[in-house]
Amino acid sequence: MPDAAENVFAKNSKIHASVACTVIEGLLDGCNFVLVYLVIEEVFAGGFDLGSVLLVSGALAAVFAVRLAVYGWGYVQGQVGGAESSRNVRVFLGDKIKRIPLSRFTERTSGDYLNALTSNVSDYEQVLTHKTGSLVKNVTLGVMLTCFVTWLHAPAGVIVALMFALLVPGLWWSWRQVRTFGARKSAIQASNTSKVVEHVSGMQTLRAYGVGGVDNEAVVASMRAYSDVSYRYEAAVTPPGAVVFALVGLGLPALMLVCGDAWLAGELDVASFLLIIMLPLFVVKLTTGIFVDLTAYKNLMIAKRRIQTVVEEPEEQGRLEPLPACGTAVSLEGVFFAYEPDAPVFEGLDLVCEQGKLTALVGDSGCGKSTALSLVAQYYRPDRGRVRIGGVDTAGFAPESVLAGMSIVDQEVFLFDDTVRANIRYARPDASDEEVEEACRLANADGFVRALPQGYETRIGEGGGRLSGGERQRLSIARAILREAPIVLLDEATASLDIENELAVKEAVANLLSHRKTVVMVAHTLPIVRGADAIAVIGDGRVLEQGTHDELLARGGKYARMWAADRDLA
Repeated sequence: MPDAAENVFAKNSKIHASVACTVIEGLLDGCNFVLVYLVIEEVFAGGFDLGSVLLVSGALAAVFAVRLAVYGWGYVQGQVGGAESSRNVRVFLGDKIKRIPLSRFTERTSGDYLNALTSNVSDYEQVLTHKTGSLVKNVTLGVMLTCFVTWLHAPAGVIVALMFALLVPGLWWSWRQVRTFGARKSAIQASNTSKVVEHVSGMQTLRAYGVGGVDNEAVVASMRAYSDVSYRYEAAVTPPGAVVFALVGLGLPALMLVCGDAWLAGELDVASFLLIIMLPLFVVKLTTGIFVDLTAYKNLMIAKRRIQTVVEEPEEQGRLEPLPACGTAVSLEGVFFAYEPDAPVFEGLDLVCEQGKLTALVGDSGCGKSTALSLVAQYYRPDRGRVRIGGVDTAGFAPESVLAGMSIVDQEVFLFDDTVRANIRYARPDASDEEVEEACRLANADGFVRALPQGYETRIGEGGGRLSGGERQRLSIARAILREAPIVLLDEATASLDIENELAVKEAVANLLSHRKTVVMVAHTLPIVRGADAIAVIGDGRVLEQGTHDELLARGGKYARMWAADRDLA
């Protein structure tokens, strides 16, 4: 794993300080047993008086005060350190996901990434802030008690050590179950998350078509699968704990037998005998705590492995330096591309979009028009062939370098749950308020924006849900205008808009294209491309024909037939 990936899981000094405090806390807990032993010894020796009471009480109070101070400071350090570590992991993952090739998002479900950023990181934080400290404290106390009992009576110390040693086979058994069912549970949880997100996101469509019940059955089935695997997980992990608990409990009669014999033989004093035979009751609780913590630790580390899976995802490769300033002509040369191996989209596509000209892409639905834009923007990389900008092969450059010179207006507009002004300013964070508002005016958006309750400061909801489709389109165009990039990739989608919005969007597009930029436009309606400098007709994985509107009509080919069909429908 790269150094950056290693560093993301590095524990900070606060966590180390917290662990050190839990060691001290465990030792102080053990001191209480030593003090109890001394009290019992004094009582049976007949020397326990008021002075002894005050001395022991003072010692217990001092131990308690120190333990409280150590616990309080260590707890705060652990919580803050764990929160800082989880924040670092989330920030790293957020940055990492931006560098993962888009093709990976079609191969894995969104739940994998959502869980990694949310529940998996929270589980990992729980390991750092709770399980590690509790485990270290209990182990420290267990080691101290074993040593103390061994000092009092070696055979008894061996029995106590064996009681703790019973954890080993129990944990081995438990961890096997955790590996089997924990990983399966985590995978189903990711799938469940994807199903729920899909269901909520598609609620409007589901209600519109009256299929909410059908889809709901799929969601319920996913939840039931998660419930079932959770039950099987608990059913598999519980028996090892029960067996360990029962076997450790046998330590009490064993210690009673060994220590009772030693006491009767005069080899063990009363104080030692009483303390040792009381210990199993505490050791059972202590070993159970260690068992539960280690089992939970193992389970929670599955979360870390799932985070690591995302951390180790392949990243987009290429130089981050700007593309050489060799012009803005766009070309695809001999491009082969497929989303799935057995379903090629392009098979030797050759497309030239001249600098400063508008090139429109037309063709049947599913022919690959939007895919061509995605290849130019390096959302995807061609399987074979080259994509050039200004004659420069973009294969050696990172997507950020390629996109730095582009404005993109997608068919499906995505807006953040933020203000109108902030959404537009994503295109150029240093833009002034006046520049943002001018971009809106050119995009025919200023009027409806000012009519909103707080104008440009109005929050527009998740995905821009408080706006109409045409309004979202115009804000997207305003972004592209504000960007002031020399290349514009435009996925035109006016066919689904009402007349008023369609006219407003078309005028906004005209304003966007008024400066002599290199424009590659996907057209879903033919009338809008009539004035394009060049029209490329895509089909059968290649460019079937390319030319102006009049040239293509004169050829009588695919475009002419599409135009005639469109006129007939009109």
